[in-house]
Amino acid sequence: MDTQKPSEKSINIQFTCTEIGGLWGVYFQESMSTCFLTYLLQHLQDADIIPLAKEALDISQGRMDKIKQFFRAENFPIPAAFSEGDVNTAAPQLFHDSFTLSYIYMMNRLSIINLGFTASNNVRLDVLDFFNECIHTSTEMFGKAVKMMLEKGIYDRPPKMNYPNKIEYVQKESFLTGMFGKKRPLNAVELSEIFFNIERNYFSVILMLGFAQVLEEKKLRDFVLRGKQLSESQISFFNKLLLEEDLLGTVTTSMEVTASTVSPFSDKLILCMIHVLNSVDITLLSHALSLTMRTDLVANYSNIIAGVMVYAKDTFDLLVDRNWLEQPPLVTDRHQLIYS
Repeated sequence: MDTQKPSEKSINIQFTCTEIGGLWGVYFQESMSTCFLTYLLQHLQDADIIPLAKEALDISQGRMDKIKQFFRAENFPIPAAFSEGDVNTAAPQLFHDSFTLSYIYMMNRLSIINLGFTASNNVRLDVLDFFNECIHTSTEMFGKAVKMMLEKGIYDRPPKMNYPNKIEYVQKESFLTGMFGKKRPLNAVELSEIFFNIERNYFSVILMLGFAQVLEEKKLRDFVLRGKQLSESQISFFNKLLLEEDLLGTVTTSMEVTASTVSPFSDKLILCMIHVLNSVDITLLSHALSLTMRTDLVANYSNIIAGVMVYAKDTFDLLVDRNWLEQPPLVTDRHQLIYS
């Protein structure tokens, strides 16, 4: 009896968990960005930002198309992710034009970090080439966004510090102190992490404010406001820390919300965006924790991470309860196969 021969493939190497997880995750995030950028472009009037936003949208859509090709070649189900039903382009403008530039800046900055980690886990060369290209385009877009923000005077540069006069080595355990007694000054690595934590949380505050303003359901609105307060508490702590070091706290001038109360996004998309931001926050706070060498910072980072993890768990529960959280691919349940 003749059996049908499987169709030939140019690369006959199946995806491992790293390729599956990486491609699935990037598809999900680019689907979300496509919805956001499609809506933001609908109301964008700044002639300088429009071409950049269009380029960002083309990149997201192109990445999704490429991932679809990968999945179809492997007869792998394409994630549902998000669609036109999750965005209402007819809704009034919720964010001023400067927010679109900040969105492009922040999403590409986070993409560089995430894609670098994802690429380093992949060993199938065509997938690795794809992720390398993603890193390249995200780095380019990040640079273009920074350049435009600088030109428009809406980029808050990281704090400056004096150059050291000579190379020094850590000689005393006091380098690690901070909980009691005199604290040593922040080092360059610690200061950098503090700045970018503040910047990221300012972005979250504006995003959460916009979401809270348009959500109709009180439970979801209160939940989003709780997340906004969580970000504000981080900003307050880190700015206080900078002031104690005789450094000016950072302020935002580039992200604004209009007076609209009509939601441009589905409740599912809003909550999934918060879910993604929670994951990013935990990852980058943990990274900052791993680099700090002052015990007071270690303790405070640990407390902040614990608070974000509680909020992340509650976000997860809300998504699951409403059947809004698409499940990443699971490994085969051998026990069920054997005993069912």
